Amino acid sequence: MPKTIVVTGASDGIGAAGARRLHRDGHRVVIVGRSPEKTARIADELGADRFLADFTSLADVRKLAADLDAAYPRVDVLVNNAGGIFGDREKTVDGFEKTFQINHLAPFLLTNLLMDKLVAGKASVIQTSSAGARLFGKLDIDDLDHDHGYSAHRAYGTAKLENILFTKELHARYASHGLSAAAFHPGAVATNFATGSKSFMRPIYSNPLSRLAMVSPEKGARQLVWLAETTPGVDWHSGTYYENGRPARRTNPQADDSDLARRLWNRSADLTGLDISAP
Repeated sequence: MPKTIVVTGASDGIGAAGARRLHRDGHRVVIVGRSPEKTARIADELGADRFLADFTSLADVRKLAADLDAAYPRVDVLVNNAGGIFGDREKTVDGFEKTFQINHLAPFLLTNLLMDKLVAGKASVIQTSSAGARLFGKLDIDDLDHDHGYSAHRAYGTAKLENILFTKELHARYASHGLSAAAFHPGAVATNFATGSKSFMRPIYSNPLSRLAMVSPEKGARQLVWLAETTPGVDWHSGTYYENGRPARRTNPQADDSDLARRLWNRSADLTGLDISAP
């Protein structure tokens, strides 16, 4: 049965590749992107609806949530795919470290603002995470903005760890209400990832020889498409982080800390001004 699937970060990379495949499979795909030109190009190619939002602005996220809520009576899948690794430590207009806000805080807010609709539709919420969570992530709940010991790759890895913790807490809070959640690692994908970063990953992703060993955006999007199209509880397990189409064998030890997941949720709700009461 065709689904209504909202994909953030859908104007490029695996987001665009996943949107194309989902569209070919007959779903109603909603394109969300930051760049007006890139977002329009993908949306026009697919004949899909498009919405613009810059996740460095939580006001943009709130407007996006309101627009999506008004436009669609039902959302079957929300794919929180927008994100990236950046350069020097930088604060957003909202006063948060940029990597933290774009990769975690913005999708946390968007998901929660759409929660009534997602629960009503027994939707799936999918997070694009990364093996960087295991390699570089180290979450200090008292230093979410990386005021101490900042590096681009640590901020990125920690944000991807936060994606996994958010997935686990979504499951803990809302699985009994019919909502499902999963996170996945797309692999090392030959995209524009890290091009604006000062991380050691930038020369890796920009090196033509290195890119030969990477997977295409289409292959990187396979798990996104699989999670979006299939049935939670039958084909995959809610609250789980996936690598290579199966639950990850190894991840950051903090990813299994249910108390940390709860504390991150409550702190994120406080930072975004959301009601943190349990459903």
